[in-house]
Amino acid sequence: MIKFIATICIISMTTISCTSKKTARTESSEPVNQELTMLVGTYTAGDSKGIYSFRFDEENGTATALSEAEVENPSYLVPSADGKFVYAVSEFNNEQAAANAFAFDKEKGTFKLLNSQKTGGEDPCYIITNGKNVITANYSGGSISVFPIAKDGSLLPASDIIKFEGSGTDKERQEKAHLHCVRITPDGKYLFADNLGTDQIHKFIINPDANTENKERFLKEGSPAAFKVEAGSGPRHLTFAPNGNYAYLINELSGTVIAFEYKDGNLKEIQTIAADTVGAKGSGDIHISPDGKFLYASNRLKADGIAIFRIDSENGKLTKTGYQLTGIHPRNFIITPNGKYLLVACRDSNAIQVYERDADTGLLSDIHKDIKVDKPVCLKFVP
Repeated sequence: MIKFIATICIISMTTISCTSKKTARTESSEPVNQELTMLVGTYTAGDSKGIYSFRFDEENGTATALSEAEVENPSYLVPSADGKFVYAVSEFNNEQAAANAFAFDKEKGTFKLLNSQKTGGEDPCYIITNGKNVITANYSGGSISVFPIAKDGSLLPASDIIKFEGSGTDKERQEKAHLHCVRITPDGKYLFADNLGTDQIHKFIINPDANTENKERFLKEGSPAAFKVEAGSGPRHLTFAPNGNYAYLINELSGTVIAFEYKDGNLKEIQTIAADTVGAKGSGDIHISPDGKFLYASNRLKADGIAIFRIDSENGKLTKTGYQLTGIHPRNFIITPNGKYLLVACRDSNAIQVYERDADTGLLSDIHKDIKVDKPVCLKFVP
């Protein structure tokens, strides 16, 4: 059952064009700036101050520190599509739980805190923006919070909260609803919300005309209201193939990846395959290479590393092709726009590891150019 406290809103994802070279990239006639601006979110119980910015060279895999912003537990963050703003959670299991807005200077990598707003749900662990609103998935709160964006990029108080109820078969990990991810579909018509606690992907219809002036509800419950996955799976993160025809879900508890056909707001399961083969119950993040040929999924708690899968271009199904051991607790990772490098935020190794991708096999090679950061947990490139 879903309890509407108000309505909600959603995100936009950005894609970046690529260059051409032997190692992992696609062809493009446009010149590409090899210098990327990278953001790092952290936990701040140790030495970390909050969010860090770096200049990352996607040709040679080196990073240069730029600046930092002091904010507590920014465990997930997202830049705006124009790169002028950064929105980050403050992950707390109490009233400190918040969403933060920063003005961002992409060239200098500097931040200016605009304001913070309470999420009204504990442990916000995922944040997205569609340019008009910012949305958080609140893990312990079992809810989603929606914040309209003011003209200056700051956040207005939460206009909408959707709270989910229910539980799952794992009495320790699924004792109640746990929202872990919200994603907009490639066609822009729907919002999917992953509920680790109830083994569901909730579906909402997006109202593109909703705004603060007309007060229209941004989300309406879809039909079906949710897609159920196997009991005890623990849905965590969802990603879409570049062609928009397939979706892939990493399940934290079962350690599986579920492949779906996606069409007109509907998910049709076509395959389940193991990413975690040691029963760690700690699978984390999932991403697809820019060329759409390989899928990667992180695992934590045992045999920490990245599972590697080849994607069949004809039917979207996966074949496991390798496994790369990493540092400790690889929570989040990211792939450079040119496809050459995969960077892993290893929380308990206090480092971001840089791996070079083989374009033909998808396999990873550690180039030993670690970026030292205390408790890194989220990586994003600024558009």
